[in-house]
Amino acid sequence: MDPQEMIRAAVPIVAFFALRVVGALVLWVVARRLIAFATRLLVRSLTFDQTVAGYIGTATSVLLNVVLIVAILGFFGIETTSFAALMAGVGIAIGAAWSGLLANLAAGVFILILRPFKIGDFISAGGTLGTVNEIGLFVTTVTTLDNVRTFVGNGKILGDNIQNFTTNPYRRVDLVAQLDNSVAPAEAIRLLKDRLSRIPNVVASPAPDVDILSFTPLGPVLAVRPYCHNDNYWQVYFDTNRAISEVGGDAGFPAPQQHIFVRSGEGTR
Repeated sequence: MDPQEMIRAAVPIVAFFALRVVGALVLWVVARRLIAFATRLLVRSLTFDQTVAGYIGTATSVLLNVVLIVAILGFFGIETTSFAALMAGVGIAIGAAWSGLLANLAAGVFILILRPFKIGDFISAGGTLGTVNEIGLFVTTVTTLDNVRTFVGNGKILGDNIQNFTTNPYRRVDLVAQLDNSVAPAEAIRLLKDRLSRIPNVVASPAPDVDILSFTPLGPVLAVRPYCHNDNYWQVYFDTNRAISEVGGDAGFPAPQQHIFVRSGEGTR
């Protein structure tokens, strides 16, 4: 066949597939924007619970993107029923190989059902301590105290102990104060209780606990335990440390001192 005739015969075919490719790209871009818009609209409409809304939004986005891919394949003339059967087989193989992902998916559903925490809660779970930003299909996003975004598998979270510091109205701050043997513990306790009651964000009920915790060679050790909401924990923690130091200085309590005696050995001849 003459090369020019081959080119003339190929031009309509190339143009046809080029138009299909351009059409598929336009469909992909437009559909992706519509999916994102629809997902945001759905999440905003579910005002009853932000945690559940975010999870449903993520699941809806994944489902619509799968439908979009199938539609684009059908646009190119690929038999979607055969593709669906192929995807089912691939899904089984992937499910067997990536059982951990399915476990995380199931754990995410159970987290939504059991509700051990919600978005915005300060938790300790899966070896991570921080604030929950999102509960996804497979992972939960947590921002740690040093402002690091951490992704923890839902299966790891559900399979471990979960501590939710936000649920209860208050938590306890645990500190100690070392007294010198010459200081009367009762007087120190009275002064500390009075000082703790004036620290901002320390709750009045239950009242701060101050009592003798143990004894050391230096003197009595006081347990100093004010209560506050989790949002104010570190402010109360540092203010309490400062109060312990100020009470000791204002009352003129001597600082605990430890004396070390060194006995020199006899010299050798």
